[in-house]
Amino acid sequence: MGKVKTEQIKRVANELMDRFPEKFSNSFDDNKHSVSELTTGTTTRVRNQIAGYITSSYTEEETETPTENAEIEESKA
Repeated sequence: MGKVKTEQIKRVANELMDRFPEKFSNSFDDNKHSVSELTTGTTTRVRNQIAGYITSSYTEEETETPTENAEIEESKA
């Protein structure tokens, strides 16, 4: 149940990741500070939800990359 995010959180997080990809990483604390700098008028809860969604997105990308590379190498062989 903890992974359900509203469309607003996802939309804002995806827009921030598209516009400012260099400001985010897989560190929740760093992402939290970046989100607070880039957005205005968000509550602490919303800011943390956006930062958590961004963190989980970056973490998923990092874990998928080695698997995808291994599959590509296997298909070439």
